[in-house]
Amino acid sequence: MDTTSDLVKTISIANLANQHLATVERIRQALDLLAEAEQIAKAAHLGFPRLVLDNCYSRRGTPAITGEYAKRDEAEAAIVRTIDTAGWNYLLSESGLRTFMDARAREQWNNQIAEGDVPELTSANIEVTFAQIYGTHGDMFEHGVLECFRRLSWNYRTNQRFRFGKRIIVRYLFSHGSPNHRATDELDDLMRVFCVLDGKPEADHRHGAYYLVSDARQTRQTEAQNAYFHLRWFKNGNGHMTFRRLDLVEKMNLILDPTLPFTKLCVALHI
Repeated sequence: MDTTSDLVKTISIANLANQHLATVERIRQALDLLAEAEQIAKAAHLGFPRLVLDNCYSRRGTPAITGEYAKRDEAEAAIVRTIDTAGWNYLLSESGLRTFMDARAREQWNNQIAEGDVPELTSANIEVTFAQIYGTHGDMFEHGVLECFRRLSWNYRTNQRFRFGKRIIVRYLFSHGSPNHRATDELDDLMRVFCVLDGKPEADHRHGAYYLVSDARQTRQTEAQNAYFHLRWFKNGNGHMTFRRLDLVEKMNLILDPTLPFTKLCVALHI
């Protein structure tokens, strides 16, 4: 399988990697010219400004921070890391790759990007990353359902202790007046399961629960729905989700059965 062509429909990986290389090369050339100019000025007893690496638009964890006088290698490393983290963030958001991740995997990648802990943005690294994510999407499929179920609050009678019922309460659907990414990511995990069980393509995260709720909020609505659920939210930040396909809910409950191995589960669910 050609991972890059199968998973990335809207981005040219080769072009992105080439543009990354061209950017880094020009950064290195610019730093080399600055170093050369400093040596010429020093030999001629001329003044030369002390260059400050302004890292305010970068992520945490870089070797130089805002206002720090940077050495040549530190400046290059910090600049390249800023380029790489922005590139990975764009790639994961715009390629649809996050569609294959469960909520935990998305959170881990978000943390890595925030810390600048990402590999160099090359075609080879992109392809390896895609293959790893796609290769584990079956496990994430199962884990996404289990994680959402574990996070349900059992203070509500509608949330059953051992299975999904007709309705669930989604706590903290909103945070500080905006949709909570953690909650909507977990709803996307459920959406992925419904799509697979229904024989439909996995939903693109760019049109997932976060945008469904956000778009409804912009028109001052307090509810939204799609083919699989109806969601209503309240001033306390919680949401009430009613499943519209109870036949799929019954299939989904098989995932919660600890006695059913994953291989037999796939047979039972016809996936």
